[in-house]
Amino acid sequence: MKKSFLLDKSKEIILGSLLGDGSLRIHKDYKNARFSFRHSVRQKDYFFWKVSQLRDISGKKCYWESKDKDGFGGKKLRFQSVATEQLTDLYNLVCKKGKFRVQRKWLNLLTQLSLAIWWMDDGSIIGNGRKGVFCTESFSYEEQKILARYLKVVWKIKVHIGKIKRVWNGKEKTYYRLWIRSSEELKKFLRIILPQLEIESMLQKFLILYKDINLQQRWISEVVQLTGFKKSVVEKYLEIKKSKYKQFQKMI
Repeated sequence: MKKSFLLDKSKEIILGSLLGDGSLRIHKDYKNARFSFRHSVRQKDYFFWKVSQLRDISGKKCYWESKDKDGFGGKKLRFQSVATEQLTDLYNLVCKKGKFRVQRKWLNLLTQLSLAIWWMDDGSIIGNGRKGVFCTESFSYEEQKILARYLKVVWKIKVHIGKIKRVWNGKEKTYYRLWIRSSEELKKFLRIILPQLEIESMLQKFLILYKDINLQQRWISEVVQLTGFKKSVVEKYLEIKKSKYKQFQKMI
């Protein structure tokens, strides 16, 4: 039997995905862990790019399309790896008593690519296109503090932990998210991860909006320089993004 292996790039992608849409699990009757993730069919370009980067842990039938069962509707694309010892090693690193935990000891292994995956999975530009948020509500408040400190100490990015309230099964519950509250901090973060972007359709996750034409052109130029995408491609996705914001619709 051919020995399995895990490329460094796959490890970077997996670790970033674990903060977003990915998971590592040891299924019943299996000795080793599998890595899996899912995305909406609207993000198929991103999904298949990610699959193409994980060939070292992919079987012949590693992805499929399914109907969403969590109440949000729509179809999902799902990936599941083969079970390997190397994935089990990662599972033991990031899980405590069988449950995934955010811990500094493995956050220190994250790279620029890992951060880019986390952002593309669960990050968004908000606040009229000038602020950012990570959808981290599945993590505890203590885990959010670990993440916030990690981003500040290692990457010099200042984030804030903010409350959100949601009604679940008739009861209001409090969750937490990480927020980037200024365009300057957002730009600092995006400059770190933009060189990792290879999927055109994900550009909207990286495009900060400005009413000032000069400021907008400067950011377009930075995106072009850091990604290698043509200016016309960046401008195309900028116009698509602007169409979603009322204050920019008259400017298109």
